[in-house]
Amino acid sequence: MAAGVVVAAAAWLGGPVAVAAPGDGPVATAPGVHPGVQTRTAGAQCTANFVFTDGVDTFLGQAAHCSGTGTSSDVDGCTAGSLPLGTPVQVAGASRPGTLAYNSWLAMQADDEADPDACAYNDFALVRLDPADAGAVSAAVPVFGGPTGVDTDGVRPGEVVRGYGNSDLRGGVTLLSPKIGTVLGTRGNGWSHDVVTATPGIPGDSGSAYLSPDGSALGVLSTLQFAPLPASNGVSDLARMLDYARTHGVGGVRLVSG
Repeated sequence: MAAGVVVAAAAWLGGPVAVAAPGDGPVATAPGVHPGVQTRTAGAQCTANFVFTDGVDTFLGQAAHCSGTGTSSDVDGCTAGSLPLGTPVQVAGASRPGTLAYNSWLAMQADDEADPDACAYNDFALVRLDPADAGAVSAAVPVFGGPTGVDTDGVRPGEVVRGYGNSDLRGGVTLLSPKIGTVLGTRGNGWSHDVVTATPGIPGDSGSAYLSPDGSALGVLSTLQFAPLPASNGVSDLARMLDYARTHGVGGVRLVSG
């Protein structure tokens, strides 16, 4: 996937190239594996979102398109190519590679998904961590803390949300990683939320976590939008994507609170 390609109203951000409670201080970034670490799938750098478990294995979330085999213009997950399950994924802070255990694009194609909203916005994958690394994982989102659970009622225009991207393109300037932004609206019948921040998510931030005002897990940074506002971002709804994952291959998976 070539970063920075502008196609139609959105382009994927991946490619080779809990909010703290009032009065709480910032949450320190833990060493090791946690939301916000970089992941690399066949060289494509993205940012992990949340931590998940099925009661046996521990998973990191990333965007499905991070393992895509096409270009940033391939925005239909029901037709776009992807690397197969079992593909190794390098995870920053881990001693061993993880493996691609679920990919919404592959799941939708296997099920002949016909819902155009799901095809456009269901952009979620799970990376199974090696058992050697699972015991040292922190589920807390850097700087903001949380998540307190999964957001199941969405967000309204004007609400403040928070995210954490970790693109290589920032050259290690971590002060630019925390994102505080405003919701512009929702599209795709609830599958995606348009968010604007002072500095938008950039290639390499793909898959990063976004938190609702109450600190619950809202979604996954997916696209760079060119409408309704240039340089806004599309955040795919986690509750919908997690429900889909549970009925298409990873039935017992659940979010781990931070």
